[in-house]
Amino acid sequence: MGRILSLFNHEAQLVKALRKQDPKAQRQVYEKYSLRMLGLCFRYVSNDMVAEDVMVEGFLRVFSKIDQFSGEGSFEGWIRRIMVNEALGHIRKQKRIPEDAMSDEAENIPDYACADQNLNAEELLNLIGELPVGYRTVFNLYAIEGYAHSEIAELMGITESTSKSQLHRARALLQKMVSDWERGFKKKVDYEKASY
Repeated sequence: MGRILSLFNHEAQLVKALRKQDPKAQRQVYEKYSLRMLGLCFRYVSNDMVAEDVMVEGFLRVFSKIDQFSGEGSFEGWIRRIMVNEALGHIRKQKRIPEDAMSDEAENIPDYACADQNLNAEELLNLIGELPVGYRTVFNLYAIEGYAHSEIAELMGITESTSKSQLHRARALLQKMVSDWERGFKKKVDYEKASY
């Protein structure tokens, strides 16, 4: 309990210093959260350099909007929401979500059985990064960030039913991609066994 209280006090002191625009506090926050936030941004934009730019813009917004942090909820959660909004803003500016990708009439993708557990987290994130932008964005917001379909609809300017259908299609396509990956993995293992 004492450790949790200590972390809370440290976080409160950090926020207080950020409100005074203390560069040391800004650097400390950046160093503490930048790796996680870069990963978050990368899940949306799938380009290392662009993800870093989005993250830096997000931190600039964190520092300029620190007075909006009420202290309720986690500071990291508040930073994450800012980063997600920055990534979505970047996607909108780039018009990377074509209208047809957000259409309820999008091609229906067949459902595939879940594949084996040979896939590690990094490989799964790579597969998620290969999803079409609209699918990937809704999947990240719902499955990873925990947003509700109503929130996703508002953030992206789409209907709730579009959000739900995009999530369904993202999951189906991801299952197919995992299944295809598994077949390739099994062939590789069979080949390696045969070569011994």
